[in-house]
Amino acid sequence: MKKVIQSYAEFKEELVKGKVLVDFFATWCGPCKMVAPIVDQIAEENPDITVLSVDVDLVGEAAADFNVASIPTIIYFENGKPMRTQIGYAPKQRLLALIGK
Repeated sequence: MKKVIQSYAEFKEELVKGKVLVDFFATWCGPCKMVAPIVDQIAEENPDITVLSVDVDLVGEAAADFNVASIPTIIYFENGKPMRTQIGYAPKQRLLALIGK
């Protein structure tokens, strides 16, 4: 299940929970709206991975921590460490490759 992050503290807490896929987005971003249903599918199909959605306008500190300059940016983390990154829209297969599937 996907979790929408509401604060920087919540982001920091969730980020260290093993395998985490983070979708940095903005509500006004067209490509973000295109990739959101794919991220939702990945969240539903992979209950072993925590999936977070971070609105860069609401929780800008989280985006700044990882130098997110373009959205959507999707980063896969293991134990709080960034492993792989996708910048811009990508099809489901490419996003699955981020998580090693």
